[in-house]
Amino acid sequence: MRFLPCIATLAATASALAIGDHIRSDDQEMGAEGCMTKFPFDVYAQHPANKIKQEGKRFFDITGRTSSLELASNKKQKLAVTYPDSVQHNETVQNLIKSLDKKNFETVLQPFSEFQNRYYKSDNGKKSSEWLQGKIQEIISASGAKGVTVEPFKHSFPQSSLIAKIPGKSDKTIVLGAHQDSINLNSPSEGRAPGADDDGSGVVTILEAFRVLLTDEKVAAGEAPNTVEFHFYAGEEGGLLGSQDIFEQYSQKSRDVKAMLQQDMTGYTKGTTDAGKPESIGIITDNVDENLTKFLKVIVDAYCTIPTVDSKCGYGCSDHASATKYGYPAAFAFESAFGDDSPYIHSADDTIETVNFDHVLQHGRLTLGFAYELAFADSL
Repeated sequence: MRFLPCIATLAATASALAIGDHIRSDDQEMGAEGCMTKFPFDVYAQHPANKIKQEGKRFFDITGRTSSLELASNKKQKLAVTYPDSVQHNETVQNLIKSLDKKNFETVLQPFSEFQNRYYKSDNGKKSSEWLQGKIQEIISASGAKGVTVEPFKHSFPQSSLIAKIPGKSDKTIVLGAHQDSINLNSPSEGRAPGADDDGSGVVTILEAFRVLLTDEKVAAGEAPNTVEFHFYAGEEGGLLGSQDIFEQYSQKSRDVKAMLQQDMTGYTKGTTDAGKPESIGIITDNVDENLTKFLKVIVDAYCTIPTVDSKCGYGCSDHASATKYGYPAAFAFESAFGDDSPYIHSADDTIETVNFDHVLQHGRLTLGFAYELAFADSL
């Protein structure tokens, strides 16, 4: 219950800056405590998103949207989903895992991180999204899969999100997500921001899982009970902008999303090993669906060769929070416990040299197992 102290803090800031009374509905977490507040419009104009991120705060930018508090009180809550207690397709998934190719991670990540940046408001952000769409289309074309598509999801800014859809027998949908944009906090539009780990590593993780998933004859033929979508979000660094647009639309259209898994940063392990800790997959436990998170751990136990570690990331730390906000069950897998993650993000130093592709492969195994098991889960 830290809501009121946050408002008091912002009120003091507004007074100090001698701003007007206009209020804009921006939910922001102050620090890592998960509190939300209304952010004054004129403060925000002098205090842009990159400055907020520099201060270590995680936030939604919900300008022009219904506030989270209104959503929480007014929206029709979606029914809880029951997930399997154990894996049901171990032999098939283990065989598919053998097709994950670590070289493909680097082959895609190298040119993807060579854009000057992938800032969502810049021409580079637009071009990098178009480039990524081409790579996804290449995978679809090579697979020969029926009815599989990749489509841009347009926003009010230049960079588009991308949605790759594998139709199943029903409209029940499983979403795998990563964000494609990057940022240099010192110079967002022009600064060098390779974004190799944040979140190029997540992009190549789910992209390779997408490729391998399409090698399964049943999946490629549209015979899975459930539809699977791979989302490559734009504008995450600006306040989860792309994913909010998508899940807001899904909610308005009553899309039946049964699970969403976010992969944001999957490649840095040095912080963990330097601390004398075992390499592990971070399982985020705040602002997620408890039942889906339990299922995520079942998947890691079955299909990965390293353990999990529970961690918290704060209120709006990645795109899973957008799914949660609109009533969809979401989970988040991370490269480590928070605090052991890459210190190079949001800078020119977030390069491919910092990425451990063996660790990315573990996240690929997780993504593939998660997608396949839920694609064929009849009881969702």
